[in-house]
Amino acid sequence: MRDDRPFCGSAPPAAAYFFSPDRKAEHPANYLAGFTGFLQADAYAGFAALYNPGRKTPGPITEVGCWAHCRRKLFDVWEATKSPIAREAIDRIAAFYAIEDKARFTPPDERLRHRAGLTDLLDGFFTWAETTERKLSTKSALAEALRYAFTRRTALSRFATDARLEADNNIAENSIRSIAVGRRNWLFAGSNEGGDRAATVITILQTAKLNGINPQNYLTDVLTKITNGHPASRINELLPWMIDQKS
Repeated sequence: MRDDRPFCGSAPPAAAYFFSPDRKAEHPANYLAGFTGFLQADAYAGFAALYNPGRKTPGPITEVGCWAHCRRKLFDVWEATKSPIAREAIDRIAAFYAIEDKARFTPPDERLRHRAGLTDLLDGFFTWAETTERKLSTKSALAEALRYAFTRRTALSRFATDARLEADNNIAENSIRSIAVGRRNWLFAGSNEGGDRAATVITILQTAKLNGINPQNYLTDVLTKITNGHPASRINELLPWMIDQKS
């Protein structure tokens, strides 16, 4: 998922979906074999090898953590136990998001000015979380939730000093919500090849939606142009952000 709009970036938003038959680490490794840069995701173990700083080809991938996943674990504890410690953790995280609400959709320099106080808030959270976790049963859900956060301190802090980065990967999470809902209706892809084709179709539809285009109108327009002889050498002209059609 790419969406640079929160920092007023010029690149058009786009989503790419891939199908895999299981959750083995080899799949994201293959999909991202040609990628270097920042990767924001949850703590899925299959991504771990990608963050190896010694990765040379094509270059390193830098991990960016997700505060929404941290908060969710703490919120689950709060809902189940009404723990005041879990409540304090949630309130501390809310302070980060209060700053982010002001920083969102502003240019990079302005965004960093809004975030000026984040470093101290983050340091305070992690120091508090580590100190608090030592007083808890190591196997408790609350201790695990706190460890989930402070053991990813570096990755979770990166957004504070780079205007291109988000506090969480909710943009990507929102882009897979339709799949999570829809699969209850379509249930099966039929085969691995069907899964690959479904991923391609969803990539096209979601990217159209991200660019403010009605997906049905977009497909009608593109297929009509292809039928009428649009040359393959100019296929880039048919990308969603190149189509002059916002209905």
